[in-house]
Amino acid sequence: MAISSAPWSFALVAGLLTLTPGLDTALILRTSALGRRRRAWGVVLGIQTGTLAWGVFTSLGVTALLTASHLAYTVLRWIGAAYLIWMAFRMLRDTFQGLPTADTDNSVPAAGADSVSGGWRQGTLTNLLNPKMGAFYVAVLPQFIPAGTGHFTMGLLLTMVHILIGLLWSAVLIGFARVLQGWLRKPQARRVLDRITGTVIGIFGIRLALSS
Repeated sequence: MAISSAPWSFALVAGLLTLTPGLDTALILRTSALGRRRRAWGVVLGIQTGTLAWGVFTSLGVTALLTASHLAYTVLRWIGAAYLIWMAFRMLRDTFQGLPTADTDNSVPAAGADSVSGGWRQGTLTNLLNPKMGAFYVAVLPQFIPAGTGHFTMGLLLTMVHILIGLLWSAVLIGFARVLQGWLRKPQARRVLDRITGTVIGIFGIRLALSS
């Protein structure tokens, strides 16, 4: 593959991955729709921090070692699944108990929390504890690195392409979520949103725990 075409080809694959609805989409939409715009951008930056870390680890060969070790991969998979299930449990529990919608980060107050740092921690943890991100980078990234180029430099460049796509799509999601803010001022609407988001997160956690 030529150096000039590698970024565009990788952008197509990364773009399809980014546009596919998943855990990241659910977290960004939920946080932004509740009116916590700074925290939503914190989640976005955290997700992209995790993406950068996976890209760097893959370029250095660390992630290949992780996926080669069944024990290490299994431990990370179970930690990630437990984190997602705990997020879902807290979100669903609060809606059925009639409590204020809670953010899943214990370090941020639930009521009116709109902290970039809190969102960043949540986004980073969610991304880094997803071993499938590492598996994706190990399987896909090397295929787009042309022969004769610096593995780390080219890998980092392709990762930045993925991050740029993620930031652009996240801006669209946050802008769309603002339309829902008027409706979400009603407590019942917030409970519905948290139940949907909590269910989605829980399903991802269970699927991660049961996957091989």
